[in-house]
Amino acid sequence: MSTPWPSSDAPAEQGRSGASTPEELAQPRTPLTSTFESPLLSPDSRDPPTSRAQARTSSTGPNFVSSPLNPNSAYGARSRPASRGSTYFNRIASEESQALAGPYGSLGGGHRGSMVLYRLASDDNASEHLAPPTALQNRDSVISSSGDSVFSLSSDSKYPSGVVVGQRGFVPYAYDPEVDKDAPDDDDDFLHTPEYGHDRHSYWSTRGVLNIGVLVILVAAILTLFLCYPLLDFIRNEPRNVAITANVRINATGQAPVLFDMPDLIDPETPAAAKTRTGFDGQAYELVFSDEFNLDGRTFYPGDDPFWEAVDIWYGPTADLEWFDPKQVYTKDGALQIVMEQVTDTSLNHNLSYVSGMLQSWNKFCFTSGYIEVSMTLPGPDSNTQGYWPGVWTMGNLGRPGYRATTDGTWPYSYDACDVGTLPNQTFVNGTGPDAALHSDQSRAKYNNELSWLPGQRVSACTCAGEEHPGPSNSVGRGVPEIDILEAEKNKATDGVGQVVSQSAQFAPFTHDYLYGNDTEDAWTIYDSSRTRPNSYKGSAIQQAVSALTTLPDDMFQGSGANFKTLGFEYWANPKNRDEGFITWQTDGKATVRMGATAVGPDMGVDGSQVSQRLIPEEPMSIIFNLGISANWQTIVPETMIFPAVMQIDYVRVYQRSGQTNVGCDPADYPTQDYINAHLEAYSSVSISLL
Repeated sequence: MSTPWPSSDAPAEQGRSGASTPEELAQPRTPLTSTFESPLLSPDSRDPPTSRAQARTSSTGPNFVSSPLNPNSAYGARSRPASRGSTYFNRIASEESQALAGPYGSLGGGHRGSMVLYRLASDDNASEHLAPPTALQNRDSVISSSGDSVFSLSSDSKYPSGVVVGQRGFVPYAYDPEVDKDAPDDDDDFLHTPEYGHDRHSYWSTRGVLNIGVLVILVAAILTLFLCYPLLDFIRNEPRNVAITANVRINATGQAPVLFDMPDLIDPETPAAAKTRTGFDGQAYELVFSDEFNLDGRTFYPGDDPFWEAVDIWYGPTADLEWFDPKQVYTKDGALQIVMEQVTDTSLNHNLSYVSGMLQSWNKFCFTSGYIEVSMTLPGPDSNTQGYWPGVWTMGNLGRPGYRATTDGTWPYSYDACDVGTLPNQTFVNGTGPDAALHSDQSRAKYNNELSWLPGQRVSACTCAGEEHPGPSNSVGRGVPEIDILEAEKNKATDGVGQVVSQSAQFAPFTHDYLYGNDTEDAWTIYDSSRTRPNSYKGSAIQQAVSALTTLPDDMFQGSGANFKTLGFEYWANPKNRDEGFITWQTDGKATVRMGATAVGPDMGVDGSQVSQRLIPEEPMSIIFNLGISANWQTIVPETMIFPAVMQIDYVRVYQRSGQTNVGCDPADYPTQDYINAHLEAYSSVSISLL
C-alpha cells in the first residue's frame, strides 16, 4: 500500500475529514493528475490546495483541436468533495494521453491531435514511438482519493504502476485532419475532379490501347471456344457420326460396351476373317451377330441368356412325339448341344416317349434381310438314318414358334394387298369362288381338296381404322413368314441313299395348285443339279412351299465323323422396290438354289386364285434350332436311329449388307412389341389356341 506524503505546514491534529478549517472543508478538492510532459507525478509536484483551483482553469494553445479524447480540453475537471481520510496517489498517464502529448506525439509544428488512431507495432523497429516506459512494480490500491474504489489489483487497474516490457500489438498515435487538408491530392483523386482532362487533345494512350486489345482477345477467345471450335469439330467428325448413327453395337460416342458376363451381339471369339464376306449377290456384307458357343456349361432356361431361350412345351402344330425341355439344351466341347433321349417312364414326360430341345431367339434377337450361316452336325449313326426331324429356321417375330394362338391367322402370311387373298379359305364372302380356291388337284383328301384352310390374314392391309393392328398403319399387311435353313430327312428318291436337306420358304396366300414361277432364272435357279433338285412337295391347304432338296455329306452325322458343315441362306427384301427381293440357299459352303420375287408373283389368270404378289419376307425374323420327331415329317424307323441323339451347332453368324444394318425385333417400319404386350398371355401360354 502507498504511504501518503506529509503536507507542509499542516497542524499535528486534523479532523476525520482531513480539513483544518470549516472553510477548507467547504472548499472542493480535486486529486492532482499527471501532465502530458511528465506522466509520473512526484510528491514534490503537488500544488498547495489554494492553487489547485487555479490550475483547473487551463488555457489552450492556438492550434488546439477540441476532442473528448484530449485530456487538456477546455472543459474543466470534474469536481468532487474531498473524501474523509482520502490520500493522493501517483498515477500513470494512459496510452491515449501519451499519444496526444509530446515527446511521443506524432504531429509537429505545434499541432496537437484531435483523434487517436492505431497501427500495428513492428517487431524489428526499435525506434517505434510510444516505446513502453521502464517497468515499475505493480501496485495494489486499497483506497482511492476519490473514494470510488475500495480495493483494486494491478491486473485489473486502468492505471497500473508498472508496464510490461516488450508489449506487442496495436500502437496508438495522434492524428489531426487539419494538417492534411492543404496537402496535394493523391493521383486517384483526379478521377473525382469533373474538369480533369478538359485540356487534353488526345484520348489515346498506351494503357488504353492495351486494355482494348486485351478485351478484343478475350472476346475472340470466347467466340472461338463456344462457336468456332464446335463447328470445326462437327465438320471434322461428321463421317464418324454418320457411321455411329443407328449402329446398335456402340453408343453415341462411338464406344462399344463390354459388360461383365453379358455377351455382345458379335461374339468376341469370332475370327476376324469371318467378320466380312462377299455375298452370292456380289455385295459386301459385314457381321452383325454371332454366337460361337465356345463357353461350356451355358444353359438357356428363361432369363439365362440375352439372345436365346429354350422352351418347355409340346410342339402341337406338327403333332410331335417329343417334349421340348430346356435341360436338353446346353453347351459342351465348344458347341451347342441339343440332345434327344428316349423316355422309359412316359408319366414323367407328359406321356410322351421322347424328350428333346428347341432353342429360340424370339423377341430377343431378330434381323431383317441379310445372310445367316450355321456350322453343324446331324444326329444318327450315319446318313441312312430315318426318323429325326432336325431343323434350323427363321420365322417372323409376330409369331412365337409352338404358341398356336400367335401363329393362327398370321403364319405363313407375307402379303400386303387387300383382296380375296386375305379372306378365310381364299374364297369370296358368299363362297362362290374363285374356282381355284374351291378345288385343287394338288390338295389332299383330308382337306376336301380345297386350296386353303387358313382362317384368313388376321392383320391385313384391309384392316379398318380403329381395329387392332400392330402397325405401322392399318394399311400395311403383316404376317409371320418362314424361311428354313434346313430340315433334314431320308432321301425318298427311288434309288436314293443317304440324307437330303430341304431348304424352303413358306408363303400365304396360295396360287392355284401351289405353283410358283420357275420359267426364268430370276424366278428360279438351281446351281448344281447333280446334288440339288426341286422338291416335289409344293404345299397343302395350310401352306405353300418353294423348296429344293440337296444331298448332304455323309461325314456330318453323329456316328460317321460328326464333321461340322455350313448351311445357310442369303435374302434381300426392299419394301420400296419389291421386285428386287430374292432368297439364295447354300449347303456345305456352296450356293444350291435361288428364288426371286417373281416366283411368288400374282395369280390373276382365268385359272388363278386371284391373289396378288406375295413378298420376300420384310418382317423381323427370329432364329430357331430344334431336334424333333414326328410321323408327319417322315416314316420313323427306330432301328436306324441311336439315342441319345445329338445335333450340334458350332456357331451361328448373321451378316448384312454394308451400311444396311437392320437388327432388332421391333423395328420402326415393322413394329411388334406393342402388339405382343397387348396379347402377352397368348405369347406366354401354349394352352391358348386363339387370340
